[in-house]
Amino acid sequence: MSSWLGGLGSGLGQSLGQVSGSLSSFTGQISTFTKDMLLEGVEEVGDAATELQVSNSRLAEVEAAFTTQKSEYDRLRKLHAELEEKLEAAEIQIKGQSAEYRILLQQKDVEISHLKARQSGLQEEVQKLQRSAQSASAGPALLPVTTASSTTTSSSASSFLSRPPGSHQGFHSDEMDLSDVIWSQQEINRLSTEVTRLEAEVAHWRRMSQTSTAAGAGNGDQGEILKLQRTIKDLREEMSREVDEHQHELTALQDAQRQKMADITRRHRDELAEYEERIEELEEQIQNGGGQATSPSDAFKLPELQKTINSMQEAADEREKQLAELSARLEEAERKQASLQLEKDDVQEENAGLLQNYTRLQASVTELQERVQEQEGKALQKAQLDHEIQVLRKNLAAAEKEIERLNSLAEAEPKEEVEHADILELNTIIGTLRQEKEVLEQEKLNLQERLKMAEEQTSNNETESGESESVEDLKVELERREKALRNTEEERDTLMSELEELDRQNQEATQHMISVKEQLSGQLKEADAEVTRLTAELNTTKDKNGALKQELETQKEKISQSAFTLNDLHMGKQQLEASVKELKDKLGHAQEQNREVRREITELRKTLQDREEQLSVAKAELDQAGDRGTEAQGIKEELAGKDRELSELRRELDDMRSSQERAMSEDYELKIENRRLKAESEQALGKGEEITKQMKESQAALNRTVREKDTRIEALKLEKSQLESELRQAENTLTEQAKQYQQTIDELTRARSMDASALQTEHERAIKLNQEKDMEIAQLKRDMEQLASDHRDTNEMLSITVAGQKQLTDLLQEKDVFMETLKQNASDLQTEMENSIANVTKEAEGLRQALEEKDKQLGGMKEENSHLKEEIDRLRDQQSRPQSLAEPRTLDIITELETEITQLKSSRSALEEEVQTLRRTVEEQQASLLLSQQNLQTQQSELEQAQARHQQTTLNYDRLIHSRDEEISRLQQTVDRLSESRGRADSPPVQGDVILQEDKTQTLNQENGNEKHDLSKVEIEKLVKGIKEKETEISQLNEKNLSLTRQLDQLVVSRDEVGKLSQMILQKDLEIQALHARVSMGVGGGHSQDVMFLQQQLQAYAVEREQVLAVLNEKTRENSQLRSDYHRLMDIMAGKEAALVKLQQENQRLTNMSDPSGSQEMFKETIQNLSRIIREKDIEIDALTQKCQTLVTVLQTSGGESGAGSGGVSSNQFEELLQERDTLKQQVKKMEEWKQQVITTVKNMQHESAQLQEELIKLQGQVSADSDCSSKLTVDYTRLIQSYELKERRLGSLSQELAQVQQTITQLSTTKEVLLGKLDSVAQTPEVVAAQSSGPPLTAEAPSQQTLPTVNNGKLQEELVRLRTQLADKENMIRTIQENNHRLANSASASENEQRSHAEEVRQVRERLEALQRTVREKDLLIKTKGDQLIQVSESLRNRENDNEVLKQAVTNLKERALILEMDGKKLKEENDQIAARSREKESEFRALQETNMQVSLLLREKEFELSAVSEKAATVEKMLKDKDQGKSGELNQLLNEMKSMQEKAVAFQQERDQVMMALKQKQMETTAVQTELQHMRDKEQRLNLELERLRNHLLEIEDSYTREALAAEDRETELRRRVAMLDEKLATSSSAVENASQQASMQVESLQEQLSGVVKQRDDALVHLRTSQEQVNQYAVSLSNLQMVLEQFQQEEKAMYSAELERHKKEKEEWKRKAERLEDQASALQINLDEANAALDSASRLTDQLDLKEEQIEELQKQVDVRQEMLEEAQRKLMNLLNSTEGKIDKVLMRNLFLGYFHTPKTKRADVLRLMGSVLGLTREDVDKMLEEDGRHGVTGWVSSWLGSRGAQSVPNTPQRPTSGQGLNASFSEMFVKFLEVESTPSLPAPKLSVHDIKPLSAPPPKRTSSAASSTTAGAAAGSKRAGDSNPFLAPRSAAVPLLAGSGSGGSGGHLLMKPISDALPTFTPVPVSAEASAGAVLKDLLKQ
Repeated sequence: MSSWLGGLGSGLGQSLGQVSGSLSSFTGQISTFTKDMLLEGVEEVGDAATELQVSNSRLAEVEAAFTTQKSEYDRLRKLHAELEEKLEAAEIQIKGQSAEYRILLQQKDVEISHLKARQSGLQEEVQKLQRSAQSASAGPALLPVTTASSTTTSSSASSFLSRPPGSHQGFHSDEMDLSDVIWSQQEINRLSTEVTRLEAEVAHWRRMSQTSTAAGAGNGDQGEILKLQRTIKDLREEMSREVDEHQHELTALQDAQRQKMADITRRHRDELAEYEERIEELEEQIQNGGGQATSPSDAFKLPELQKTINSMQEAADEREKQLAELSARLEEAERKQASLQLEKDDVQEENAGLLQNYTRLQASVTELQERVQEQEGKALQKAQLDHEIQVLRKNLAAAEKEIERLNSLAEAEPKEEVEHADILELNTIIGTLRQEKEVLEQEKLNLQERLKMAEEQTSNNETESGESESVEDLKVELERREKALRNTEEERDTLMSELEELDRQNQEATQHMISVKEQLSGQLKEADAEVTRLTAELNTTKDKNGALKQELETQKEKISQSAFTLNDLHMGKQQLEASVKELKDKLGHAQEQNREVRREITELRKTLQDREEQLSVAKAELDQAGDRGTEAQGIKEELAGKDRELSELRRELDDMRSSQERAMSEDYELKIENRRLKAESEQALGKGEEITKQMKESQAALNRTVREKDTRIEALKLEKSQLESELRQAENTLTEQAKQYQQTIDELTRARSMDASALQTEHERAIKLNQEKDMEIAQLKRDMEQLASDHRDTNEMLSITVAGQKQLTDLLQEKDVFMETLKQNASDLQTEMENSIANVTKEAEGLRQALEEKDKQLGGMKEENSHLKEEIDRLRDQQSRPQSLAEPRTLDIITELETEITQLKSSRSALEEEVQTLRRTVEEQQASLLLSQQNLQTQQSELEQAQARHQQTTLNYDRLIHSRDEEISRLQQTVDRLSESRGRADSPPVQGDVILQEDKTQTLNQENGNEKHDLSKVEIEKLVKGIKEKETEISQLNEKNLSLTRQLDQLVVSRDEVGKLSQMILQKDLEIQALHARVSMGVGGGHSQDVMFLQQQLQAYAVEREQVLAVLNEKTRENSQLRSDYHRLMDIMAGKEAALVKLQQENQRLTNMSDPSGSQEMFKETIQNLSRIIREKDIEIDALTQKCQTLVTVLQTSGGESGAGSGGVSSNQFEELLQERDTLKQQVKKMEEWKQQVITTVKNMQHESAQLQEELIKLQGQVSADSDCSSKLTVDYTRLIQSYELKERRLGSLSQELAQVQQTITQLSTTKEVLLGKLDSVAQTPEVVAAQSSGPPLTAEAPSQQTLPTVNNGKLQEELVRLRTQLADKENMIRTIQENNHRLANSASASENEQRSHAEEVRQVRERLEALQRTVREKDLLIKTKGDQLIQVSESLRNRENDNEVLKQAVTNLKERALILEMDGKKLKEENDQIAARSREKESEFRALQETNMQVSLLLREKEFELSAVSEKAATVEKMLKDKDQGKSGELNQLLNEMKSMQEKAVAFQQERDQVMMALKQKQMETTAVQTELQHMRDKEQRLNLELERLRNHLLEIEDSYTREALAAEDRETELRRRVAMLDEKLATSSSAVENASQQASMQVESLQEQLSGVVKQRDDALVHLRTSQEQVNQYAVSLSNLQMVLEQFQQEEKAMYSAELERHKKEKEEWKRKAERLEDQASALQINLDEANAALDSASRLTDQLDLKEEQIEELQKQVDVRQEMLEEAQRKLMNLLNSTEGKIDKVLMRNLFLGYFHTPKTKRADVLRLMGSVLGLTREDVDKMLEEDGRHGVTGWVSSWLGSRGAQSVPNTPQRPTSGQGLNASFSEMFVKFLEVESTPSLPAPKLSVHDIKPLSAPPPKRTSSAASSTTAGAAAGSKRAGDSNPFLAPRSAAVPLLAGSGSGGSGGHLLMKPISDALPTFTPVPVSAEASAGAVLKDLLKQ
């Protein structure tokens, strides 16, 4: 921090040094400028020639500046044009890209709609399959699955349907971006994935339905159904979560899109605004630079310019046509190039064939070589090889030539890259050929050597062996070889011919290509020439259209906006068409289309109404035009144009209706709406006919008005000449409007397919454009009128703006430096903020870890709650007393938790409000900081002295920051300590309660003999303990909130500091008032003293301001720290709230038994299974009991004894079952009552939350009051700062007043010097005074001087004496004044020194006092902070010990909980075993019931069998009776025996069958029971294993977390002990330092008191001195008032003289203006003649170019005329000053010329020369005549010859002669002069006819021209002046040939004579003053008379 502040101080020092240097340089520039301005009037150049040179040099400088500005303007104009082109190109690109994106988006929309339709179809299929699965299964198990699937589909549908409206809005919005396309692609991908997922689900459900139909309804397993239900719930939750996430992502993407588009649009608007501002600036520059006096020829030029613009537009259209033709030609050339490319490819293929042939030739050559090797004895082979080599060489030479030709072609046209490639291939081929040639040559040499060797061998063989057989064999072989050679030669010849043909074809193709290339190059050159010519013409047209573009630029934005709206409408239309295609089958769409048609008809009605309004406007315009009769025809034409537009619009309406009818005929369902539309269209047609009737009526009224106008035209014929010009302008405007209307009609015909709204907008835009054009034309006329006045003002303003720009540049540099320093400060602050954020994030991560551990503990507690729920229900029945104690306690805990939650929410809202107020205060402080920084910029020059103090303050601030950090850490430690103490206070009673309740439970357990009650009680107590721990956490949070509020209260202490600041500012106000009094008293004398005093005061204020800023910085730092603490606490609060919310959810789950969630699912599943089994058993028991009852009734009726016994048994079992059911119902009722109790407690908590909300509102009121107080404080602070700034401004105004006083003194001194100079000039030249008093300045004063008598000389001498006495008196007065001034200066310097010393002593004393006070405060603060730190450290140590103890207890508790959980597991196993035993008992009972049922059924069958047997017996008995009757007894007995045996067999069989059936049924029942028991056991084992694993993991995690916490606590303990030791050492050192400092401070205070007494004495002495100095000041003020009186008298006299001179100058100015206007008329006439001559000479195309040049030349000439007019006025003033100053003086050059002219004249006419010399010297005519007579007596030239002696003839100098004057020295001087003037006044050369190429813009010739050029220019000017009928007052130059202007225009170009360079060959004489009315001849006559 200290390093940062030191860097800031050094940067400020550097910037202040730069600022002071720039200010000193600026003040130096101002002082030099004031000196120059003051000395400018005093400077008097002795010679007039040097003054003219000075003026010419200044004019040259001004012209150079003008040229630089003009070049800069041209450059900016070019830049502007380029930027416009770029902008247009960018707009075109953007439009194209937007169109592509829109097409893409439409495609994506179509894809999305298809996918949605597919998705809806798949969803329907899924629903159908689900229904089929439901119908197939027909069981209750599958119902939740179907609901889950429906919910998933609905949720997916909702997720699909959540986005499209937003996306639709995105499509309609104009802010299209690539992100929209990307989003649509992502949406399509997501939909496709959803579709695939749905298809997979459909397949799954199909499989399920098939399996369900195959397997049947009875096979649905319960476990699988439960698993499916769980997965369905998980999927539902995941789907909802994913939907939420998708929605969040979509909203974030939309926000980012909107922000991006807003940024882009804002940037676009900013750029447009910048371009508009730039364009306006350029237009202003054009108006200022090109502004000239409007001449009467402008009225004639306007129609001509319009004609030229029209012609240029037509020429531009022609150029566009030519460009189109050129583009067509270029396309043809490209086609030809493509054909040539194809030909070239063919040639390449031919080359490839040639290469193949060449390879074949190589193969043949190799064969030949082999054959030659075989025929070594042949010499013919050598010749053949030579021949082949020569042929190859020729081919190589031809190929090389071809390569060279191709190379030359390639060099001629390097653009053809394909030919270059061909040439490279040929080069490679040639290289290979050369290599092969070298190889062949080597082989030839080898063959020659072999031939020689063979010849030698053959000769040797012949000599040695004369065998002839070998020779014959060789001959045979030779013949054979010769034949082969001939064949190869023939083949080679054929190949060579083919090669030659191919070469010829190749050459022809290359020649054809070359010719085509030449043609193409010629066409390209022609096209380039045409393009260059067209570009030149386009550039000229662009320059012409520059003005039109500037007018159109303002309308471009409107056009672009309308284009955007049109694009939006196109998009809307396309989307509507897509919707029409999609929804043609629906009637609702037909209604929408009907509404759209109605809307279109209403829009057509609106257009008709607009047209009617336009007609009314046209009528009003016609009524207004009644005053002008001649304009009626133009209005008729306008009406005719309007009628045409209406007719075309009606045609377009008819087309629209026909297109609508076509669309209606396509849609068969919309016939009724078509009829309605037709009826409405007929109504619209009727309205159109009514409009036409109205038009006819208006035309009839117009005809009437025209007749009335015709009657008036006869009276208005006198005004016809004036109105004709207006008619021309109106016709031009009408033609332009007609063209614009034609363009709008074309656009309307193009836009026939568009909507009526688009047509209406287009038409309105066209009308607005026309109105704006008319307004702009009127504005341009007004601007042309205002330009003349603006030009004069701007010329005056230029000099002021230059100085202002210098000041602004200096200020800008200073601002840049300051901005760099501010950027550095901002970067440093940003780094600090990032560091602090990193620290905060670290702390937040630590807190998050702690919260996660707490969440794990909460999870464990939830599981324990879920385990204990059933035991609490059972204990309710058994333990009424302890349960009644525990239940309200839990309810109270819940209520307390909710109340604390509401309190925390209210505190959070209060904290948020406090944070908002803090932010407001911070923003206000930032605003005040900005204001203080602005003040700093003004006072940076005085901050250099305060750097040392600034460093001290930075050290103090570092200490304060450290102390603040320590305070914050102390507060955090106190918060932790309080929380731990609260936890300790709460924990012992909890333990005591636990022990007491455990004792109670143990007693109850001893009474009841059940161990379950003890464990459940322990668990309830542990729950209560956990809730109390949460309460302690909440209390800690509340205490932290209270500490935050205390810190906020500490901010209120800043009010005292603000009060101190206000007191300091009041003291400064008093000092400023005292300074005001001193300034008002000592304005005359003691300026410098007050200035020094004020500077010291300013330095002191700067120091105090720095202190104020330091205090502000400290406050902002404290605010930032508090904000970070608040954010940290808010994070903690959020975590705690989340934990509390989770606890509430757990409690609600406990209360609401029906919600299946979390760890309770295991118990709930077991309970559901048991309840379901019990219900099934109940149903079976009911059914069996009914059967048993029926059987019992049957048995009772039958009277069996065994049946009664069995029925009694079953009824007893049934009664037991009923009793069990009743007990279960009672348990359910108890649960419902408990639920109602929970609901009542929740209602009570709501009432309490309402009360807490009221308390919260009260707290909010208090917080708002605090925020109001803080805002009031900030307002007071800003008011004090504003008052401080006002005081500073007053000081600045006082310094300005002092500067003004100094300026008045300097002005008085300058006026004194001027008066002295005037008095000197009055003493020297009294004739000038007389001449000035006489009035007219340019009258001939020479005759008046001659007429004066000689007596006047005496009077003049007397006046001289009198004026000299007056001069002496004035000089004495001035000396006395100067002495007084010296005395005043000495006294002022003495008083200044005294005041300086006094102020410095006071300042030093103040600084010492302030430093001592600061040190004392710092020591106090250090002592306090150290003591607080000690206390904090000790408390933190205690807290850490307590934490360790608490952690140990928590570890032991957790171990106990783990044991308890294991016990719970064992108990649960036992309970499960009990339940299983019960279920087995129930099953055994069920089996017994079934057995009894079987027995009963067997008994029934036996009874039936017995009945049947009895009936048979009866039948047999009857038969026996009958047989007895019949007498057959023997047979009867036999039959009876048989019957008995058969009956016995049947009974045995029946008994066996029944026994088998019973055994089978028993076996089946046993197997099913065993299976169900197995399944239940497996499920229980799995659940118990899962529970054990979970508990083990949980225990391990808890142990790990507690070990980590213990280690961290030990580390903290060691760190804290180390810190305590460090702090003890620091305390010892600081206490000793404090004691030493206090002793030193006391010593210093005593010394300061002594110094104060001395200072008081010095102050009294200074007051005495002040009184004496004030008396002196009063005396000086009296003397000053006397001086001012004298000066006022002088000024009045001067004013009278200046007024007379001003009137004279005004008259001259008017005359010069008249002459300038005449010259402009002449120039315009000459320009018209020149334009006509050029038009006659040149063609129409060149005429346009030269017209542009001429217009630019006219503008430049008018600028030069204005510039030279101003220079004329300046030259007139200077000439008048020179005339006044040099009136009585005689020019040496003139006397020399007259003297020489005397000797050049003939002797007869020398008397005239002498008379002229006498008149120049002021002698009278009579005196000269007398002297001449006396001289005539003595001899005419005696006096001259006496001067010169005998050498008079030799000393005559050669006067320069004109080349035109061919006379000798015979004539007199006057005749020669007259002839010279005549020669000069007539044009020596005819006006040169310039060719077309010689016409160039004006360029100034060099200043030193030859005499002939000068003479021609002067001659042209003189001729122009003669043509105008004017005479030049200054006919002769004044001195030697000094040009008045460094560079004038070329001959005949306009401008004034005085601006032309004077030729070197002219004689010179004094300027003779001539009246404006007199001509040159009159002047010459006067000269001759004299």
